[in-house]
Amino acid sequence: EGLAPKIVELVGEYLQRLKERGVSVLLIEQKLTIALTISDRTLVMGHGSIVFEGTPDELRADKTVRKEWLEV
Repeated sequence: EGLAPKIVELVGEYLQRLKERGVSVLLIEQKLTIALTISDRTLVMGHGSIVFEGTPDELRADKTVRKEWLEV
């Protein structure tokens, strides 16, 4: 089921505050909404290997990776 939307929002705000303080966080997440908002760098794994590494904007622009690995 996952977390309630309000809890997800609170977690996102907390992670953003950590980022502003210069704290690095390794976030492993299936839902990209928060991850792409607060991340400086993103990695996508498929079948145990890294299939993409770049910025959130680069991931948004990479139609091949999105289609192959992120779309349901």
